[in-house]
Amino acid sequence: MSHLALALTPEEVDRQGGLMLDDYLPFRLSVASNAVSRLIARAYEDRFGLTIPQWRLMAVLAEGGMTQQQVVSRTAMDKVTVSRAARELVGRSLLARDANTADGRSHLLALTAMGQSLHKEIAPLAKAYEAALLAGLAPSEVATMKRLLVRLETAAGRLSGG
Repeated sequence: MSHLALALTPEEVDRQGGLMLDDYLPFRLSVASNAVSRLIARAYEDRFGLTIPQWRLMAVLAEGGMTQQQVVSRTAMDKVTVSRAARELVGRSLLARDANTADGRSHLLALTAMGQSLHKEIAPLAKAYEAALLAGLAPSEVATMKRLLVRLETAAGRLSGG
């Protein structure tokens, strides 16, 4: 934390009343994200036998094939998680992993026809969960929340040197 120019000293934190987890935004974001992920994961696991990383990989690849590193960048999942999910989906014939002719060191990942079909079956369920989660919010609040989340992601990337 010493590399952050805006880090507070312990004395400054004490003057501000210390750290209360329920008021700490990173904690609230993590708890909310985990709750939503657990809710949706149960449906994907029960109905389709997919883990959260497997579904995220399928969802991002439904937008077009990409390398594992591109998936890591796009989803913020670590490369081991992406690699494991890809291996499992290849084993289920939902994903193809082909040599990248542009770069012999990497592979291109893409949904197979069976993977595309499964994605088309799951996508409406994902949208229904999103609609149910957002039902109590006005469209302007949803737009504001999305905008703010992008700004938080950008700020976190900047602070981490990414």
